[in-house]
Amino acid sequence: MKNLTLLSALSLAACVTINIYFPAAAAEKAADEIIKDIQGVRPEPRPAPEPKAGLSTWQWASTQVIDAAVALLITSAHAADAADLAIDSPEIRQLRASMANRFPQLKLFYDNGMIGLRADGYITVKDPNAVPLKDRNTVNQLVAAENADRKKLYQAIADANGNPQWAGQIEATFAARWRDNAFSGWWYQQANGAWKQR
Repeated sequence: MKNLTLLSALSLAACVTINIYFPAAAAEKAADEIIKDIQGVRPEPRPAPEPKAGLSTWQWASTQVIDAAVALLITSAHAADAADLAIDSPEIRQLRASMANRFPQLKLFYDNGMIGLRADGYITVKDPNAVPLKDRNTVNQLVAAENADRKKLYQAIADANGNPQWAGQIEATFAARWRDNAFSGWWYQQANGAWKQR
């Protein structure tokens, strides 16, 4: 009986798996950074704050220093709570460069509604009949190359973070972020399959 209990305990211990936390917030931040870089969107510089009325230059400067120190402490506390996602490796850099080089051509087809974002974050020819015959081969090649690079990118990010099993979660995160970073007028597919324009 004692051996049976020991064997049961060992069997139970062997079945225990370690769940590794997927940093969803960090993945969204990384996705936004990568997508904006690919699209050539640069963050707008923040305007310098203007002195408040009624404060001397010294008082105003003092409040700016205190505000900056408090913001730094809050940012540090949030950073300690949130895990960072590694998005820099030779493969990731190569894929980002390839996608950024392709983007100007894709943008023309996004802008005229010939291609759109599928619900899963990959792209597709929205209406093959709307694509002029002379452009069909080019559009199909661009779409295929972009989708292949997106798939590789998600796996490369998962691999760079030592968790290849995260590729599906990274893909799902990027799907939402591609849609939210789409330019005005672009088409995206909703979960029910219907197309909607931003």
